[in-house]
Amino acid sequence: MHAGMLIAFEGGEGVGKSTQVARLAEWLVGRGAAVETTREPGGTPGAEAIRDLFVTGAADRWVPETDALLIAAARADHVARRIRPALAAGRLVLVDRFVHSTLAYQGHGKGLDLEVLRTLHDFATGALWPDLVLWLDLPVEEGLRRAAARKRGGDRFEAHDRAFHEAVRAGFAALAAADPRIVRIDAARDAATVAGEVAARVARLLGPARDEAAAR
Repeated sequence: MHAGMLIAFEGGEGVGKSTQVARLAEWLVGRGAAVETTREPGGTPGAEAIRDLFVTGAADRWVPETDALLIAAARADHVARRIRPALAAGRLVLVDRFVHSTLAYQGHGKGLDLEVLRTLHDFATGALWPDLVLWLDLPVEEGLRRAAARKRGGDRFEAHDRAFHEAVRAGFAALAAADPRIVRIDAARDAATVAGEVAARVARLLGPARDEAAAR
């Protein structure tokens, strides 16, 4: 059995991660790949229960340390019960948010120590990191406008002030500058154009041999 791959979609509010996860999954399935799509926080019943605690309520419902621990608890269950089994089965796992959201939001946005967050992630996941991170980047004002237009009630992170969201965006930029696995995608363009670049980046990662293996 060949090993699977983990591809994470990251970015601030309203950048279109869920749309691009769905488009990439459709493209991959059309090429014969075995694909698993999921999200964080969430992805398993236990992690979804923690998600309700994490995303609802006032912006200051939890102190930053509690945010980080809630995310780690949800991720531990998600990785153990869903992501690792899918990878072991040779599936391509597409996840809407993963560790780099924690580093950007709780680290750069809320001031927690990045090395502590990395250690917490490694403890929760057995040091599972993505093979590729697609950072969908959008100016904060446009992202918040798009998020508000979804009219789904939003969550407590959308309610944070502009300075917080600017710090998160700057955090993603800093992380990308230090890690070649993180690819910036300009999310200001239309969804089809963004999807085309996403597919091209993933095809480059997989290569012809991996494409053939994924189709088995």
